[in-house]
Amino acid sequence: MQIFSYKPPSIPWLDIRYLDRDIIVINKPSGLLSNPGIAEYTHDCALTRLQQRFKDCILVHRLDCATSGIMVFARNKKAESNLKTQFQDRQTQKTYIAEVDGIFKLQSGVIELSIAADKLNPPKQMVSELGKAAITHYKVLQQKPHSTLVELKPVTGRTHQLRVHMLAIGHPILGDDFYGSEQVMSAAKRLQLHAQSLSFTHPYSGKAMHFNSVHPF
Repeated sequence: MQIFSYKPPSIPWLDIRYLDRDIIVINKPSGLLSNPGIAEYTHDCALTRLQQRFKDCILVHRLDCATSGIMVFARNKKAESNLKTQFQDRQTQKTYIAEVDGIFKLQSGVIELSIAADKLNPPKQMVSELGKAAITHYKVLQQKPHSTLVELKPVTGRTHQLRVHMLAIGHPILGDDFYGSEQVMSAAKRLQLHAQSLSFTHPYSGKAMHFNSVHPF
């Protein structure tokens, strides 16, 4: 992942929403990597911060650096395997909130556009018939004069899926410095994308788990 100026927020250092012997759930701030990159300066991330307190912490899934919101981590190999299977088999439920450019004609809909790596501009992604299937449900929550607050529910979990899908239908996410125009980038201080809720089954007890974090914009 290209990061030209990585200055992860230090307050709060960790926002832990749930903790037991099998899992840890956090509310990740925008600007913090989910896991370290190759470069040494990317070592400070959600995973390494958690591992400073809980050495057994294991990454299960990722949020983009600029995206904030709910993440779950495992604390043992059995929990890791169980949770990863839930994500891979689409047994989890994820809801995102985004503020996007423009006015929607329809109040809800489904975006079904395959996504592939943009080999000429890595690590960007793009809509391509040769890519992997990607499906996103959207619903308008609030119409503003020049932008729209939308609820996004991805069925699949492709890299940059929500950012690419919103761009493809003519409504790029405000503050997106990867896919947005100069006007879109300058419209917000951060990417206006937040992982508001996550539902899954507890890997040990089998109990239905649901976590929510109100969007900050």
